[in-house]
Amino acid sequence: MNRYPIEHGPRTGESIILLHGGNVGNWMWEPQVDRLAGRHVITPDVVAFGARSAERWPGLGGAADDIADIIRERAIDGRAHVVGLSMGGVIGVHLAMRHPDVVRSCMVTGAAMTGVGGFERRLAELQLRSWDRRWFWSMQAAKFRIPADARELFVSDGMGVDKDAATRMYREIFDGSMPDGESGYTGPMLAIAGGRESRSVSAAFPALAAAMPQTRTWTAPGMRHVWSIQDPDLFTTTIVDFVDHDVVPI
Repeated sequence: MNRYPIEHGPRTGESIILLHGGNVGNWMWEPQVDRLAGRHVITPDVVAFGARSAERWPGLGGAADDIADIIRERAIDGRAHVVGLSMGGVIGVHLAMRHPDVVRSCMVTGAAMTGVGGFERRLAELQLRSWDRRWFWSMQAAKFRIPADARELFVSDGMGVDKDAATRMYREIFDGSMPDGESGYTGPMLAIAGGRESRSVSAAFPALAAAMPQTRTWTAPGMRHVWSIQDPDLFTTTIVDFVDHDVVPI
């Protein structure tokens, strides 16, 4: 049973689905859900994470297929505006390319679609070796500036994810997970990089534009990887402007 609800708000208008990052669960979206009051918002746990940590990791494509099923089952008219951060952003890209029929618009941030290499990859590989250590997750909570009242949940969620599943997921992303070919998805597409996060995110912009020529990009000034927490007002305003008006920040 989920500790944080999957659906929020009235079943009116158009649904928004929020896809969380790899170190957390659906609870990370609480600041956005609060600010999106009055809208129908879906916050699933990605398969193998959060309350679904006992499930087998199916690969990024399989995770996208699972999200497509959730949208068809829970979203108004079986379609949703998709917002994804980090792993959730990568899954959002796979979702748009594999299941364009369920996607109204797609906004991804922190999605390193073309891989991660060099020092950043070596550091991440070292971190995976400490995946089941409490001190590691406490350090990560401080690094990502997780609010004090959410740090224990962050630590327990991280330690609860199967280490082998996490390793397979991250190595898919590290190796580059951009699907081949051009997508059949032609709706609004926005790719964002935080101004203070890894260059591997903005390096993926050309590949996204090649697959989905309508892709627009933005670098969020001063923002780190998890800027949904760093500046929840700006993050939510960016969602609303894009979903409601197809407006991208300048």
